[in-house]
Amino acid sequence: MKRLEDRVCVITGGASGIGLATAKRFLLEGAKVIIADLDEKQGKVSAEALGADFARVDVSDEQSVFEMFALLKSRYGRVDVAFNNAGISPPDDDSILDTSLEAWQRVQDVNLKSVFLCCKAAIPIMLEQKKGSVINTASFVATLGAATSQISYTASKGGVLAMTRELGVQFARQGIRINAISPGPVNTPLLMELFAKDPERAQRRLVHIPMGRFGEAFEIAAAVAFLASDDSSFVTASNFIVDGGLTSAYVTPL
Repeated sequence: MKRLEDRVCVITGGASGIGLATAKRFLLEGAKVIIADLDEKQGKVSAEALGADFARVDVSDEQSVFEMFALLKSRYGRVDVAFNNAGISPPDDDSILDTSLEAWQRVQDVNLKSVFLCCKAAIPIMLEQKKGSVINTASFVATLGAATSQISYTASKGGVLAMTRELGVQFARQGIRINAISPGPVNTPLLMELFAKDPERAQRRLVHIPMGRFGEAFEIAAAVAFLASDDSSFVTASNFIVDGGLTSAYVTPL
């Protein structure tokens, strides 16, 4: 059974990592997938390889976001699933003592403002349809203080989680489900690049995960597919934590 048969699903940050893994999973579930990304070159390569469509978008720019959703509405007639997944975690986002205002704002724009804009653009389309599923990428750091400080990233993901709860409650009776996915540390190019430069930093993360490993992007994609599908028809305003037990662990057994 293909749970997303003929549904139009847009994935921001879909050219790599969790977004790309989710595009693959959505296609297996029968969806019409649009990979939306700022990286036009990689986005087109990924979309062509999968048999998906590509849309260029700067998720931090209001005009770019609204133009993309208007194009999708015009081209496909509907938007059934919006996976608002684009995000950054740059190395200059560190301790509050060291992070500049410019670094702080850049992360807020891509990680939090983008979710506001994408929800603002997608929800009116879903209201017309009287149905839709929005999934916003938060993080385990929205629930638990991180062992390694990334002050703006943590604050942005806390904002995503709070906004998701409010929107989920607001639109629950209008057929639109809005949920957050909170991954633990995942084996993505972004994480591996960050930790390859600092193995000690990686180990400080890994030691706290009861399963003793980082998650894989396909494991997060499976959870996103559940939230996108009617299997989660009574789930909204929720935080789906997929973290190998990290946020539940007081200590990790050796």
